[in-house]
Amino acid sequence: MNQRSVDRDELAKFLALTLEITRFRDYCPNGLQVTGSASIKTVVTGVTANLALLEAAIDLRADAVLVHHGYFWRGEDACVVGIKHKRLKLLLAHDINLFAYHLPLDAHPVFGNNAQLASILGLLADARFGADDLACLGTAINTELRTAGDWALEVAAKLGRQPLLIGDPAQPVRRVAWCTGAAQNFMTDAIAAGADMYLSGEISEPTVHLAREAGVAYLACGHHATERYGVQALGQLLAQQFGIAHHFVDIDNPV
Repeated sequence: MNQRSVDRDELAKFLALTLEITRFRDYCPNGLQVTGSASIKTVVTGVTANLALLEAAIDLRADAVLVHHGYFWRGEDACVVGIKHKRLKLLLAHDINLFAYHLPLDAHPVFGNNAQLASILGLLADARFGADDLACLGTAINTELRTAGDWALEVAAKLGRQPLLIGDPAQPVRRVAWCTGAAQNFMTDAIAAGADMYLSGEISEPTVHLAREAGVAYLACGHHATERYGVQALGQLLAQQFGIAHHFVDIDNPV
């Protein structure tokens, strides 16, 4: 059977509309970052467009790479030298498109990182908070009361990563706030929203003191570990919508 394909511009338009990219003020361009083949039969998804992911995409004969962390971040050196040159040269030499979606992929209510993480952890959102309403607040689908320590064990089992718990492991948790990736700066908002525990990817020095002083547990679960799921769901959507091949490649990252 012949492999189906989709026009690159049609795919870009579909993703832009699905993720509502124009409503976000982001740190990088969302959408098609590097132009490749006009016809896409195979897409590879991953968290970050690092060299290992690009090499895997070449091995899989991909026409497009779709990631959460792409290129051209605000404040970075614009010169195409060193590692940046090596990555871009590889994409261009193999005619591979690079699509990247940052905040829009965090926020999408179905395919987003926060929504997909909630599904994995058994959380149900009933409120939003933070810039662009990125962060979620809710309760566990399983209504049995759990402690912060119980949640740490559950996260370790489901994400395959031992989280760092700041706070009392015996603290009862009724209201859970969460936001994937580097969202530790939403800790103050999570406290104000009434969370008993805030779950995110990273932790900073001030966040430790906020958690201790507010009596709100903080669970740092790993940036990469919390953002593996949205891009997979989006790739699966493209495969279903357009009949193209999709491969998720997880390049291990302990951070």
